[in-house]
Amino acid sequence: MEIGILGGGIAGLSVALALRQQGYNPRVYERRAGPATMGAGVTLWPNASFVLKELGLLQDVEAIAGQPLSTRRQDAAGNALGGLDIALLNSTMGYPSYTVLRRDLQQVLLDHADRAGIPVEFGHRAVGIELDVHGKAVAHFENGASIRPDLLIGADGRMDSVARQFVAGDNRPVYQGFVNWIGVAQMTQAPQALVGDMAIQDFWGVGERFGCVPIRPDLVYWAAAQARPLAEAGLRPDMRQEVEDVFARWPEPVARIIRATPANAMRLIAVHDLEPLQTWSRANVLLVGDAAHAPLPTSGQGACQALEDAWHLARCLEGASGGLDEVFQAFTRIRGPKTARLSEQGRVFARALLATDAETCRIRNERAKSSDPVSDVQALAAGWGQGLPMPACPDSVPAQGVGMDSLYRME
Repeated sequence: MEIGILGGGIAGLSVALALRQQGYNPRVYERRAGPATMGAGVTLWPNASFVLKELGLLQDVEAIAGQPLSTRRQDAAGNALGGLDIALLNSTMGYPSYTVLRRDLQQVLLDHADRAGIPVEFGHRAVGIELDVHGKAVAHFENGASIRPDLLIGADGRMDSVARQFVAGDNRPVYQGFVNWIGVAQMTQAPQALVGDMAIQDFWGVGERFGCVPIRPDLVYWAAAQARPLAEAGLRPDMRQEVEDVFARWPEPVARIIRATPANAMRLIAVHDLEPLQTWSRANVLLVGDAAHAPLPTSGQGACQALEDAWHLARCLEGASGGLDEVFQAFTRIRGPKTARLSEQGRVFARALLATDAETCRIRNERAKSSDPVSDVQALAAGWGQGLPMPACPDSVPAQGVGMDSLYRME
C-alpha cells in the first residue's frame, strides 16, 4: 500500500515511523524548505514516553532532554500555590517525563526516519486535495507536483491544514482569547544558571501567566500568556520590550529568563484551537495530530497526543481485516473521545488561568493551594494514560477530570 503523509512535524514523522515498523513504506511531504527551527519546547509526559519507547526513540530523546521531578506554582507576588509531584506521576504511570526543545525532538525524529529509509520531501506545500474519477484523493503541491497514494494522512497542522479542509470543510481554528510569547533562554557563560533546580515553575497573575520549563539549569524554554482581544493580538514593534514591561515586577527568575532570550528565539502566537470534528476521514484521507485535534497548550498534551495517534494508527492497521474504512472507523472511535476531552479541559484551564477578574483569580489560587497532590496525580495518570497499556490507566477517568493541580501544563 502506498502511503503519503502531509506534514513533517511531530505527528507526521511519528506516524511514518510507526507505520514503517509495521512494514509499510510511507513517504512524508513537508511544506517547509528544511527542518523546522521555530517553536520553544514540549513536555513529554509518561504517555508520550510510552510511545517513544515503542518507536525505539526513548534513549535518543533522553540524551537531549531534561527530567523534571516537580512543578511549583506561585502567584505574581511569589506566594506559593502548591505544585505537582512529577516523580510520583512517573512512578504511577510507569514511565518518565521529559522536557525537550521542539527542534531537538524534531531532529531525533528526522534521524530515525533517515535510518528507517523513510523519504522526507521538503518544499512540498500542499495547496489542495481533490478526488479522481475512481474516488481516490489526489494531493496537489505548490511546486506543481501531485501524489495519488492509497492512503493519504493529513498531519499538516492546525492553522492552514489542506487535509482538514478536504475532510471537514470550513472548520477553522478558533481564537481562545489570549496570546503566548514563547522563547528559549540560555546562559552562555558557565557556570551561571537561569534556574536553581529542575522544577517546572508556573506564575499566575490576573489575566497573565508566566511558565518556565528547564532542560538544564542553563537552558530553559518558556511561555508567557496574556488575555487579549483578537484585534489586539498582533505583534508589537518591540516584542522583547513589551514582554519585559508586562512581567517587570514578577518574581525571579522571570526577568532573568526574558533577558537571557535572544530576540531571534522569541515568538508571539495568537493561540487557537479547534472545535472537535465529528469525522476524521473522507475517502482515503485520514487526519492525525493537530489537523484532527489541536488542543490549547493548557492541555499539556499536544505533542503527547500526536505521538499517541501514531501508536494507535499502527495498531488499527495491523488488526484490520477489511479496508481503510474499517481502519478509519476504529481509529476515530479510539482517539476521538480522549482528544475531545483533553481539548475541552485545555479550554477550561485557560479560562481559569487567564481570568481577568481579581476575585475570580483569588478563588482560583485558594483552590489550587488546597488541592490534594496525590489525588491530582491519580487523576492525571488515569486521564493521560487512558487507552494505553500502562499502569494505573483504567478504561474510564473520573467524571470531574483532573484537578486544579494540573492547571496550565505547558508543552
